Amino acid sequence: MEKRISRKNFRVRLDEMIATLRQEIISGQTSIGEYLPSESDLEKRFSLSNASVRNGLKVLVQEGLIEKIPRVGNLVKPPSPDQTRTIKFGYVHSIAALVEMSELLAGFSEQYPHIQVKPVELPSGSYAKVLKEYMESGILDVVLINNNNFQDFLEYDCTDLLEPLKPAQHCYPLLLEPFRQGEHTLVQPFIYSPVVLCYNKQHFEQSQVPFPDSSWTWHDLFEYGHQLAVNEDRFGFYFYLPSLNRWPIFILQSGQIFEADENGRYSLSDNKLLDGLDICRELLTMSDVFPRILSESNADAEALFLEGKVSVIMTTYYFLNQLRQSSIPFDISPLPGLQDTSTLLIINGLAVNSRSRDKEAAGLLVDYLGSYETQLIVRRKTLNISAHRHAMEWEGEESVYRPSRFYMYREIFPTLRLITELGLENAQFRAIQREVMMFLSGLQDRQTMSERLEGILTEAKKKPKLTINHILVSDERPKV
Repeated sequence: MEKRISRKNFRVRLDEMIATLRQEIISGQTSIGEYLPSESDLEKRFSLSNASVRNGLKVLVQEGLIEKIPRVGNLVKPPSPDQTRTIKFGYVHSIAALVEMSELLAGFSEQYPHIQVKPVELPSGSYAKVLKEYMESGILDVVLINNNNFQDFLEYDCTDLLEPLKPAQHCYPLLLEPFRQGEHTLVQPFIYSPVVLCYNKQHFEQSQVPFPDSSWTWHDLFEYGHQLAVNEDRFGFYFYLPSLNRWPIFILQSGQIFEADENGRYSLSDNKLLDGLDICRELLTMSDVFPRILSESNADAEALFLEGKVSVIMTTYYFLNQLRQSSIPFDISPLPGLQDTSTLLIINGLAVNSRSRDKEAAGLLVDYLGSYETQLIVRRKTLNISAHRHAMEWEGEESVYRPSRFYMYREIFPTLRLITELGLENAQFRAIQREVMMFLSGLQDRQTMSERLEGILTEAKKKPKLTINHILVSDERPKV
């Protein structure tokens, strides 16, 4: 019996040696062109005889991972074409240039030459729906997903498509919170941004208007917007009104949340929750400040800013990357305040498809993109806020222009809020958006809007959940 146990333990140790060395080679821990430790070192490390070590190394030779060079050692070989593994990485097309994706993926290929990453650029419209379809069909192994998209996955019971990940230790807890389900973390934060103001400094200087600061109210912005506007040349302030990451901010700053009573009904008539919408409606009446034009996405507001046709926009740090090559002297500021100065937080993260045929390689890509070295590239070469705290603390010679208030995000961290903190599901926000837009456009009064919202919210809460295929959103790109 003892002899049998001994043989079993020997087999376990030998398998452990083979698996460990294989993993160290595949993961890049032992690089191509390096030699494995000597056979005597392997004997000590795995408590095996010399003959057993040699037998184990023969397995790695047969797998094409190493080449045995007599009297020299065991050399790690480049993978042969039939050993190369391919994983597909899905993300919205517009984000590639914003994060220097080509350079990041090139670095991954250099570290893991046996893993080929095939980028799959996805359409921005109905992004959560597209992700679900592609993941279910096995087209994607790794995906970029933001907290709003993840909320859709939660509401429509699609989170089984997301493989549980080890929680990153280098992120702020606030960045991990929206990607948890029960005890599992399903998405690793990659980059994030608060919604902020971005302004053209030259316009302010020409109009002799003071630069915005944390003391500004919305009325301050509107007042100065009149002074910044130039008839038939530029507007003072603009943002894409229907975006789920824009108009709810005016409600968020009321300091209250949507709450249903014990019967599941909502009461809004005497609630200050909607006071911010009155401010927003007032803005839309200022035709010289706010352009009353039809827009298809946030990109329209950003395009006007790039053309010098608007002095201030409500945007994110993601957009700042489009200003790197422009000649516009720009800076950023916190949003003006109402009852408080809350702003929305948008987090882009990385997830592994639970149906991937190569979850190991997919996990390596997620770990690589979240590593200090990779996040440092994002920190140094872009104007994004990387999720890795230590990478963002790097100090040295800058390779890109940064506005003077770039690090403002550290100071406004206490004001960052997730849209879920308003107490509504994404489906409820979408259900009420039309009524809110009608009110803001002056097509119905506040009392009528409140009554209609009460009924819509109550019904939306009672209604059985539809599938994610019913999601129809004009702008749910993960970058904004």
